[in-house]
Amino acid sequence: MTKRATRESFGQALTELALENRNIVALNADVSKSTKTAELQKVAPERHFNMGIAEADMMGVAAGLALNGKIPFASCFAMFATGRAFDQIRNSIAYPHLNVKICASHAGLSVGPDGATHQCNEDIALMRVLPGMTVIQPCDDVETLQAVKAAAEMRGPVYIRLGRSAVDDVNDESYVFTPGKGVVLHQGKDDVTIFATGLMVQESLMALSILNEKGIDPTVINIHTIKPLDKDLVLEYACRSRFIVTREEHSVIGGLGSAVSELLASEHPVRQIFIGVNDCFGESGTPAELFRKYGLSAKKIAEKIENELNR
Repeated sequence: MTKRATRESFGQALTELALENRNIVALNADVSKSTKTAELQKVAPERHFNMGIAEADMMGVAAGLALNGKIPFASCFAMFATGRAFDQIRNSIAYPHLNVKICASHAGLSVGPDGATHQCNEDIALMRVLPGMTVIQPCDDVETLQAVKAAAEMRGPVYIRLGRSAVDDVNDESYVFTPGKGVVLHQGKDDVTIFATGLMVQESLMALSILNEKGIDPTVINIHTIKPLDKDLVLEYACRSRFIVTREEHSVIGGLGSAVSELLASEHPVRQIFIGVNDCFGESGTPAELFRKYGLSAKKIAEKIENELNR
C-alpha cells in the first residue's frame, strides 16, 4: 500500500486534464505549492493564475472564465475557499449554475499544527446547502484521481474536499468512481453499518479490524459523494441495521451525518451514532493526537460500537 495525500493526487489529475483539454484552467490563492496546482503550472503556465491572497476575487474570476467556455479549477485551503469566498461562490457561481470546480485542500482536523483558524470543519455544511452544488470527498489516491476527472465532465459547480496528510490506499486499479454512488467496502455479518467519508474511511477500516478481533463484524461503506447522497444505498443498509454510524472529519452539524439523518427521518428512522467534531473548534496537534482527543480514531469508534451493542 502507498501513502499519498489527496491534494497530491489532485495535482496529478489536474495536470493530466490540462494536457488533454485546453479549456482546463487553474486558479490559486497564493498556495499553489501546497494545493498542488503548481503541477499544472509546469506544463501549461499560461493556464495557471495566481490570484494572490484574494480568495473572493479568485472565485469571481473563475466565474468569468466559466462564462467564456473555460473549465476553471479554483483551489486554496478549505477554510478560506468556503469561508472568505462564500458570497462569491453563492451569488457568482452557484446561483447562475456555472461550470466551476472548487478543489479545497487542508480540510478538517488533519491540518494538525496549523490550529483552529485553519482546521475547516464547516465547509461541507456550507457547500451542501447551496442549490445545485455537488459535494465530493474522496478517500485516497485512486479515488481522487478519478473524482477530479469526473468533475471536469460534469456541468455545473462542484466542491471537492481534499486533505493535507498522506493516507493509505483503500482502492486498487480496478476501482471505478461513480458520482453519487456509495461503495460497500466490507459486507459485515452484524446488523451495524458504518457510513464514512474522506479520511474516516481508513479509520473505519482500522476500527473494523479491532472489532473483528472481538467477534463484531459491521458493514463499512464509503460515501464519497455527500451531495447528491446515494439515497438507495443508505436506505438499504439502514433497513438492515439495528443502528448506523456516520463518520466524518467535519462538524456533526451539517455534514454527512446530517445528510443521512435528514433522509432517514423522512424515510426510515433508525438509531444513528454521529462521529465527528462536536460543535467545537479544533486546536494545534498532530492529526493522530487530534483524532484521539476528538473521538475520531479507529479505537474510539470501535469502543462506541461495542458499547452500543452491549446496551
